[in-house]
Amino acid sequence: MNLQLTAPQQACASIPLPASKSISNRALLIAALCQGDPMVLNPALCDDSRVMVDALSQDKDEINVGAAGTAMRFLTAYFASREGRVVALDGIERMRQRPIGPLVNALRSMGAHIDYLGEDGFPPLRITGTTMVGGHVEMDGGISSQFISAVMMILPDIGGGTIHLTGNIVSMPYIHMTAAVMTAMGAQVDITSATITIGNGYKGNDYQVETDWSAAAPWYALAALIPNSSLSLERLTADSIQGDAHLVELGRKLGIDTHFDAKGATLDTSHFIGCCCSCFADMAATPDLVPSWVVLLCLLERSFRMTGVRTLHIKESNRVEALRDELLKLGYVLKIEGEDAISWYGERVAVAQEPPVIDPHGDHRLAMAFAPAAVRFPGLIVTDAAVVDKSYPAFWRHLERAGFIINQLAQ
Repeated sequence: MNLQLTAPQQACASIPLPASKSISNRALLIAALCQGDPMVLNPALCDDSRVMVDALSQDKDEINVGAAGTAMRFLTAYFASREGRVVALDGIERMRQRPIGPLVNALRSMGAHIDYLGEDGFPPLRITGTTMVGGHVEMDGGISSQFISAVMMILPDIGGGTIHLTGNIVSMPYIHMTAAVMTAMGAQVDITSATITIGNGYKGNDYQVETDWSAAAPWYALAALIPNSSLSLERLTADSIQGDAHLVELGRKLGIDTHFDAKGATLDTSHFIGCCCSCFADMAATPDLVPSWVVLLCLLERSFRMTGVRTLHIKESNRVEALRDELLKLGYVLKIEGEDAISWYGERVAVAQEPPVIDPHGDHRLAMAFAPAAVRFPGLIVTDAAVVDKSYPAFWRHLERAGFIINQLAQ
């Protein structure tokens, strides 16, 4: 599905953001580990969460998670701990390029039986469930927080234990998110510096899933690009367990104030300052915000340097390279500085395409990040637009609610 976007001069809407797929997938996995069938309330209704529901509810010996990275990592740990269950776990071609070796090694050290069906260190996997033992495990904290979360969630079911994190820990808010969901569902979790201590057993409490802060990123970008807009984000809360609530602070630096009430959040741009001094930020704790914020800062002609982008190379796409390639179509020359930094200091080229045709590289975050660029580039085209179904299926409908004109183009 290819869509052509025309932005309004003023965006006014109340947007019912989706539930968090990150929280949903954690709660769904924990519920499957608990006795008594606890309920997951307000689960995300998106591709990634449907994959989790199907995998956990069906007795299949071959499971394909598609592009769902959380499902691949979390289910690897889950099935490894299911004694007598034998599962072949696979995904799309991009999934076979995303490393899983550190998680497999950690699980093997706890007694798991996991074999690679292709290249060592990468899916697909054959998992033979067995009786695993908790205790002490060391894990590299600098690759993916999902590896750590996967081990954390099964530990109460196999006797509890401790995880010692080595290296520079990335995406720490996601580890705290996992701990918060586990605690709410009755586990004992303590995080002290680089050590996570987890007790034995879950109580099996019901769990209410929050609205997704990651999905708010393109709306903050839209508010910045059309400052006279009126945008409300329904059910978004200030006291969130999600690290991406850092959007409030990022927005404030541009002059976007966030006002909370019982209905959600309202974005106030009456103090918007737009283009000003250079922006320097470490995004290691909130990597999912990088695509929207990189595109936004370029569109605002605001130079920046971002560090902490190491994990973006192994997401649904190589987001660093994809951002560079697609921003070039808008005339912006993004610089890649090694593995962990990107910058833009005003380097421009002539726009290569008119209108620009954005390829999201199979990545939902990129499709949503580039959509607000239609404010500066009327008629901008997003190819493979259905990729947003991974986390936010209603995104294009919500843009129309905000005043966008969206036309579907012939393939």
